[in-house]
Amino acid sequence: MAGVARGRRWLTGGRAAREHEPVPEAPDRTRRRRWFPWAPGRMRKHRWSPWAPGRAREHRWSPEVRNRAREHRWFLGVLGLGAVLRVITMLGYRPAIWFPDSYTYVVTALKPRPDLVRPAGYSMFLRLLEPLHSFALVALVQHLVGLGIGVLVYLAARRLRAPGWAAALASAPVLLDAYQIELEHLLVSDTLFAALVVAAVLLALSREVTRRTACGIGLLVAAATLTRTVGLPLAALFAGWLLYRARGRTVVAGVMLAAAVLPVLGYGAWFHATYQRVGLVGANGVFLYSKTMAFADCAVMRPPPDLAVLCDPRPPAERPPSQEYIWSADAPLVRLPGITFSRENDALAGRFASLALRSQPLDYLGSVAGELARSFTWDRPVYPDAEVYGYYEFPAEPPPPPGRYPATVGAEFAQRYERGPIGTEIVEPYAGWMRAYQDAVRLPGTALLAILVAPPVLAGLRRWRRRAARESGRAAWALPWAVALLLLVMPAATAEFDYRYVLPAVPVACLALVLAAGKPNLPNIP
Repeated sequence: MAGVARGRRWLTGGRAAREHEPVPEAPDRTRRRRWFPWAPGRMRKHRWSPWAPGRAREHRWSPEVRNRAREHRWFLGVLGLGAVLRVITMLGYRPAIWFPDSYTYVVTALKPRPDLVRPAGYSMFLRLLEPLHSFALVALVQHLVGLGIGVLVYLAARRLRAPGWAAALASAPVLLDAYQIELEHLLVSDTLFAALVVAAVLLALSREVTRRTACGIGLLVAAATLTRTVGLPLAALFAGWLLYRARGRTVVAGVMLAAAVLPVLGYGAWFHATYQRVGLVGANGVFLYSKTMAFADCAVMRPPPDLAVLCDPRPPAERPPSQEYIWSADAPLVRLPGITFSRENDALAGRFASLALRSQPLDYLGSVAGELARSFTWDRPVYPDAEVYGYYEFPAEPPPPPGRYPATVGAEFAQRYERGPIGTEIVEPYAGWMRAYQDAVRLPGTALLAILVAPPVLAGLRRWRRRAARESGRAAWALPWAVALLLLVMPAATAEFDYRYVLPAVPVACLALVLAAGKPNLPNIP
């Protein structure tokens, strides 16, 4: 037994060792548990670990998440399909698709100064993304903006108690229309403009419009105006809507107008300092002149000699589209000394247009109606010419490089922006898929006409049945409907019809329809 005891003391280092030498501490398993939650046997005890077995699935598919997904399942399906289509577009057309106006936008982005033809809002958008030197990124952001427009339409409809399927249906044209997706892939201002307008409508449909909300509406309208000048009348339209909801009280509408007008005045001051001219652009007279050439008859107008040089002896039915009177080298205005958009030429063109409107007002109204009717055809006939029409189709071959000034200068600036070669690379089979999709999926113009006609008809039927007598507040459909109508009429009244000018009106028109069908009213502004 003594030997056994001595052996134990030897194994343990002896009594002295046990009494005087420190015993090694046990490993700190708490520390291991704290810093290594993925150690074997520890994961189940740490509920916060996102990759713990069974926990991630439980977190992602909690009852609340499942209920929300079920509630919005129609919209999530449409949104997901729209995202897939945009990914295919990005893969098939790299990095983006160029339009003749794109080069001017890039020049203004890299050399900030007001442009004579277009306001600089979209160019400033390009300038914000310029440090990344990627037109592919610009196209990606525009596709995300397009998806965001669909989200805004859906949110506005749901907030005003439209059914989920109806709200998803209202967002479907902007999310799934092939021409909308192609427009987002073009380096043009229309997608940004549409997003600003839809956001302003969403704010104006708030149940409580405070002064802060009114300020936000005004800033969005100002940004839209500085992106496309057709947005300028929207300020008066939104002010009228706020007055209507406020029963004539002007405070909220005044705040909105101030927020909308002040940035525009600031841009106008910048334009005046650059060109010593009043306005946002220097082409108003030129574009209105091109519009009147669709009907102007100098035998009826009897212009003075200085204006007679702008006459076209051909009958109106035999004349080219209005845009040819701005860009064609044979146009009377282009043949005048100096650039087309000089102060003198723009003033001369404006005087001619004013005389034509005074002399032939009914012909002007007929011309506007004819241009507006092009928005509502079932097919898409080629207009204004095959070249411009082709830019709105997914191409089978890369578009040719620009061949005339000022686009040639813009191409050089675009190479500086990209820091590399520019152009459009077409990659199959993705590009072919989008061409086939574009042949099949679009919103016909006749369907857009039905969407615009339906809201006032539904409202009229409801009033005729005297149901409106029991309702209070303001009909929510009226604002998006009026905005859509304005966006369609203004280009036809001031320049000419173009297919890309129709698309920004589609989301607000669809929103107006779903709101009119659901009868939502808004409370008066206190």
